[in-house]
Amino acid sequence: MRTWRESLHDAWLTGASASLLSTAALGICGRIEQGTAVGPNNGPSQWLWGEQAAFERRATLQHTAAGYAIHHLMSTFWAALHERLFGGVAATGSVPQTLAAGALTSALACFVDYRLTPRRLRPGFEKQLSRTALFFVYAAFAAGLVLPQLVRRLRV
Repeated sequence: MRTWRESLHDAWLTGASASLLSTAALGICGRIEQGTAVGPNNGPSQWLWGEQAAFERRATLQHTAAGYAIHHLMSTFWAALHERLFGGVAATGSVPQTLAAGALTSALACFVDYRLTPRRLRPGFEKQLSRTALFFVYAAFAAGLVLPQLVRRLRV
């Protein structure tokens, strides 16, 4: 297991990757299901502005910027945990083990987001997306967690 210092160092890139890929998935799924690419990205802004913010379909500084900032910070949190628990697997294990670690972290994030977290502090994506779309969003999140790790393997 890696140290927290190593994990936090790598979590910035891993978190950014996970955030960007899952945000892209939110946009694609939102466009397909709701006709708006930014609507689902506004979901996390309900932390600041109440539940009605999760239903906002337009791009606004208040909702979209806040929603993305919260999503990015939480992605970095999960990336730090992922790097701490599975960073060693990525460095020394097989590619399938690395992919499984990303899937496990993403599944844990989904479980915590929707089963353990109070309704007001949930991501809010579920207000505009189906469960199928959420599956693709969390799959993109998993891909974002492992992408920097796989690139690091190629450089070593």
